[in-house]
Amino acid sequence: MNYNTVLNHASNLLESFKIKNPRLDSELLLCDSLKTSRENLLLNLNKKIKLKEYNKFLNLLDQRKKKKPIAYIIGFKEFWKSKFIINDSVLIPRPETEIIVEESLNYLNNNKSKKILDIGTGSGCIIISILKESIKSNGVALDISKNAIKIAKINAKLQQVDNRIKFINSNIDKYNYDKYDLIVSNPPYIKKIRISRLEEDVKDFEPNIALDGGYSGYSELKKVILSSSNLLKKNGKLIFEIGNDQIHNLTGKLVKNGFYINKISKDLSKKARCVVATKY
Repeated sequence: MNYNTVLNHASNLLESFKIKNPRLDSELLLCDSLKTSRENLLLNLNKKIKLKEYNKFLNLLDQRKKKKPIAYIIGFKEFWKSKFIINDSVLIPRPETEIIVEESLNYLNNNKSKKILDIGTGSGCIIISILKESIKSNGVALDISKNAIKIAKINAKLQQVDNRIKFINSNIDKYNYDKYDLIVSNPPYIKKIRISRLEEDVKDFEPNIALDGGYSGYSELKKVILSSSNLLKKNGKLIFEIGNDQIHNLTGKLVKNGFYINKISKDLSKKARCVVATKY
């Protein structure tokens, strides 16, 4: 069989299992099996597939039809301007989270050294992306998961910023060291009751600890605000991700803890996604 025939069969199979993007997913899995780029694959659709490659592809396809996310199957995810190694110990980086990086870089001056703290670093995609462009800055990345810290360290080394990041396995409640110019975070903010209603790709595979925001959805968000109030320098910035319906309830908490809200950034769906606040 040639690549095109293989893709057609795979797309039909995934569609029958109600996978959202069957053709794209099939292409990504075949690329991984062939160890080639998507561009190269699409330019060579008439090429015959080897038996060893086909068997590997069938194995990957079997995982996807069980709703395992593509990123976990192939072991990486593109985020901002880089490729990040991931596994099921960390949340899959999402395009909307890139807003944190964008807003952070708007604040940082590349010619000045800034101290940055990332609360709940996961794969390290946020702080690593920031430090790659803010070349004089240094960072600390916290996570309560030892396995997440391992993945983040690998990514920092691959992106050649490991000499500018200190990784700490700790809950933000127990961390009270130093003062920072910038704190970033993508904390868990989904209500516990809503997790069971998420898509199977998410609820069955992504780490619950990175999703569960407690009974109200605000437990971790409030920790981030309270801790940042103590850890930020005067005029320092707090930039963090939120759920679309959470900003009104967080406004009072921010003001009470000494913050001025500069901006509420929206994602491509025009939903409130990121808060930019200054410690006064």
